[in-house]
Amino acid sequence: MDPAAWASFQTAINSGLWSDWQNIILGGTRSENGPMGAYFFTQIGTDSGQFGNAPSPRNQQGQIVVPPFAQITSADYGTQLIEMYWAALCRDVAFTDYPTNSTAIAAAAELSGQATYRGPRDPITGQVTPELLFRGGFPGETIGPYVSQLWITPTSFGQQAVSQQYTTYLPNIDYMTDLTTWFDVQNGIPTGLSNQNDPTLRYLHDGRGFAAFTHLDFPSQEWINALLVLSSIGAPLNPGNPYLSSRTQNGFCTFGGPDMMAWIGGISAHALDVVWYQKWLVHLTHRPEAGGGVAQLLLTGQQNTVDARLNRNVLNSQGIAQTFSKYGTYLVPQAFPEGSPAHPSYPTGHGTAGGACATLLKFMFDESFVIPHPLVPSDDGLSLQPYTGSGAGQITVGGEINKLAHNVSFGHGIHAGIHWRSDTDQSHILGETYAISVLQDYAKSYAEPFTIGFTKFDGTTATISNQ
Repeated sequence: MDPAAWASFQTAINSGLWSDWQNIILGGTRSENGPMGAYFFTQIGTDSGQFGNAPSPRNQQGQIVVPPFAQITSADYGTQLIEMYWAALCRDVAFTDYPTNSTAIAAAAELSGQATYRGPRDPITGQVTPELLFRGGFPGETIGPYVSQLWITPTSFGQQAVSQQYTTYLPNIDYMTDLTTWFDVQNGIPTGLSNQNDPTLRYLHDGRGFAAFTHLDFPSQEWINALLVLSSIGAPLNPGNPYLSSRTQNGFCTFGGPDMMAWIGGISAHALDVVWYQKWLVHLTHRPEAGGGVAQLLLTGQQNTVDARLNRNVLNSQGIAQTFSKYGTYLVPQAFPEGSPAHPSYPTGHGTAGGACATLLKFMFDESFVIPHPLVPSDDGLSLQPYTGSGAGQITVGGEINKLAHNVSFGHGIHAGIHWRSDTDQSHILGETYAISVLQDYAKSYAEPFTIGFTKFDGTTATISNQ
């Protein structure tokens, strides 16, 4: 590390001045991704700096919103790094093939043995099954197919058809598995490589497809599509919507389509300001690619060149051993040639925007509504098929909203190789907390008397009312 570069970075972080950020010393031509957003003040809801700072991450209501990230020497950190290696190895495995795929089965078996694993387990056996692999643990997420119905169901944007088929990347092409490229990326030097698009449009059905979508999406894109899907399948409005009991009026400017669409775009943008504060001014957490670099040094006898140490769980992992066997290094294979975005890892923007948008959709729609005729992508993503498997009659709007939040954030994180599991989980809670504060402020602006409740990620109920 260049001491002068680090000093210039610290000066900019501490001052927040545009001029100091303009004077930071870079290692290459790649610029930092939007650090000034960390200093933005929102006009509605809770301001970014009021969500708590490590090591005392409580907000004004005493809630723990974004706790400190795991220490690099901890078993927790090691387990999250193990998961990153396995997700890379499973990147081209269709989610529907997990139960029979040997790599997915091995991943589930190793993660089952990690006491600090943060993902869901079978409630009876306590094991991480292949069906539960890389899933989130919020209410409803373990029911039905891996991919949320809101991300695959064809819909329409007015008279414009939305097929929900996407451009993905060609399989078996991973990046930053050699030391030369890895070092260039760490120094901000472009690799000159680019992702190779699959010429065939597909429904999202594997980790690489998830990564491809989140590589170029707008933060509100998947949530606007989700709003369209819920409308097109006839999902009922939240029972607290005041117009459900009105004989003479229907919602339009307020509690109607224009209001809902504006909410999604606005809340996702300001949620990014909230998380940027946490990223840059509180946690400054390194990316999984950096953790893989530490593993590479330690496992090749270069421990004297690095101050960091890793838990034995990751150094003895079958996932890291299989990665070395396939690529010849212990680096975490990346889905993107440039690796991670040029901003800190924890928390994540996709996760915070997703947590906020998910909260709004629960505010708008009846989360208990069971989605009729659920679908599942074929193992090649070329078609959709009726889903008749376990839990087919229990797939609810609320569960699929929660599932979409994890699908998108894990797509940009675990499946792409650029974010840790805890980045997503804590970001959802941060986004939800911010969205609730905004709804509480905005409730007073509505002339309609209302009281609306919905289920939070932790299973408790939030209530928004102006009465």
